[in-house]
Amino acid sequence: MSYTLGILDQSPIIDGATNEQTLQKTVALAQKAEQLGYSRFWVSEHHHTDALAGSSPEVLVSYLLAKTETIRIGSGGVMLQHYSPYKVAENFHVLASLEPRRVDLGIGKAPGGLPLSTKALQYGTLNQGEDFEERLTFLQQLIEQNVPTNHDLHGVQATPIPKVKPALFLLGASPQSAELAGKLGIAFVFARFINSDNELLAQSSTIYREHHPNGHFSVSIAAVAAPTNKEAKGLIEDQKITKVHLASGRTLTLQSVELAEKFGQESGEEYTVKQYDADIVYGSPEEIKDLLDHFHMQYQIDEFILHTPVRKEFERQRSFELLSPIHLKLQQQITVI
Repeated sequence: MSYTLGILDQSPIIDGATNEQTLQKTVALAQKAEQLGYSRFWVSEHHHTDALAGSSPEVLVSYLLAKTETIRIGSGGVMLQHYSPYKVAENFHVLASLEPRRVDLGIGKAPGGLPLSTKALQYGTLNQGEDFEERLTFLQQLIEQNVPTNHDLHGVQATPIPKVKPALFLLGASPQSAELAGKLGIAFVFARFINSDNELLAQSSTIYREHHPNGHFSVSIAAVAAPTNKEAKGLIEDQKITKVHLASGRTLTLQSVELAEKFGQESGEEYTVKQYDADIVYGSPEEIKDLLDHFHMQYQIDEFILHTPVRKEFERQRSFELLSPIHLKLQQQITVI
């Protein structure tokens, strides 16, 4: 089976760890991922939460690059609605100049926090975060150095210009996002750990391939491995996904009912909060590999980015070890996007 495996680490604060200890655990996990043969290691962006320590992926990426040697390191992702595409390009051009061929720039569309933190991030700017496609397009143009002549900012360069540009990915959980990535000709990551509807996954794969036949289609999937199926099941039995459904039609995934209620209240819209059983792939390493093989064939998936939502440190680390390319005897062929 020809696919690669990466890791998404949200720096969860578990087992009573401090923020400092949690971030050092992320560093240690990145180093272990490199030893275990994973293709890439990504960190996320979440704001105003005491559940996750990762709020600034571009800063954490720079530190992880310095603490590792060969594994690709990236953002999963930078929430572009809050930021200047020009500054994001500059940040990742600096990183790519320091560590050529190792930098991934994953871009997300979600806010990564509650409305209050969104207002704080956009404080003092004219930004309303409603022009995502325009922002992503401009970011790609800056990285590719092809801002068109009819653009108001034609001629601008995001310096330093690296010899090897960072790999650009769009993260999303819908066919619409897959279509946008395909039309722009960039890599796409379907966030199945957020939206586990396999019909939407199939549609996303199909529409992406229609627009970008040779593109890189990945899936970020929630997966928990243990020596036995029974033990793995025990680790995920209490796992829930909490969503807030807004009257405007938007649906967002939050870490808890309390946060979802808070989001709804701060949004100023009518809302409902619902909990769903989390669709987590679980079992022995062999059982999970069989399922990944099936997904790879059925949905033309080039890479799986593993998200492991376990609130116990030992079991979480062990899961990454059991699902590692070295343990599963996968032949990793890392492709620069």
